[in-house]
Amino acid sequence: MMIPSYTRGDQTPPLLAMTIGAALERAVAQFGDQEALVVAHQNLRYSWRSLSEAVDECARALLALGLERGDRLGIWAPNCAEWCIVQFATARIGVILVNINPAYRVGELEYALRQSGCAWVVCADRFKQSDYHAMLQQLAPELADATPGQAQCAALPELRGVISLCEQPPRGMLAWRQLAALAAQVPAQQLLDISPTLQFDDPINIQYTSGTTGFPKGATLSHYNILNNGYMVGASQRLGPDDRVVIPVPLYHCFGMVMGNLACVAHGATMIYPAPSFEPEATLRAVER
Repeated sequence: MMIPSYTRGDQTPPLLAMTIGAALERAVAQFGDQEALVVAHQNLRYSWRSLSEAVDECARALLALGLERGDRLGIWAPNCAEWCIVQFATARIGVILVNINPAYRVGELEYALRQSGCAWVVCADRFKQSDYHAMLQQLAPELADATPGQAQCAALPELRGVISLCEQPPRGMLAWRQLAALAAQVPAQQLLDISPTLQFDDPINIQYTSGTTGFPKGATLSHYNILNNGYMVGASQRLGPDDRVVIPVPLYHCFGMVMGNLACVAHGATMIYPAPSFEPEATLRAVER
């Protein structure tokens, strides 16, 4: 008797055969001036249109820094608007986003950056008891004397530079505010020309396990993997453009960036970040407001 090698389940609703960048463009086309993102602790609000503009500016800046499809960029920060912008900007140009746990210490950080081959890191200056700048300087003292983008670090041979979210980062690091000037060097058409070259099954994200049985394991995920995860979670919740979703969980792992951000993008719901990390009172206040 012939037995099939696998079982095919229900194919409805069909999965989204598109990149994350295309999903954001679709949300802009459908919901343009509706609210896309609210970051309570930064007092920031974005419509789908203005969020897309911020994403495109960041993407052009990354191109100006020499990042290309398949390169890795790490993000090491608590929840903030910049985290969301970087998530979609990297997806727009095919750069693989490496999520770095905000609680990592020096050894864990070194392992993740080396193992993933990060070329650039976007980081906060500090969070709680963690001084991110100091830890990066400990790992890569060469940054201080290097032109951003041309670092040659013994411990992190793939690392070329660091972008800090603070106003005045240490010597050798770019400030987030400098990205606008870099973006101006790249014409909008160059960004538009990249979209057709990307495939929905390209790798776009690396997430690390907790490492409870040894070093953390990096899981490489495609647009198709995580966009449809968010899409189906949102569909099961019956999310739509009239819904507002408070996201108090960390963006660095799948609950926040996929079941939070991507579920909202796939269905046009508003993303709301109540605090940099989980704070019960701030979360309930955001729900009430």
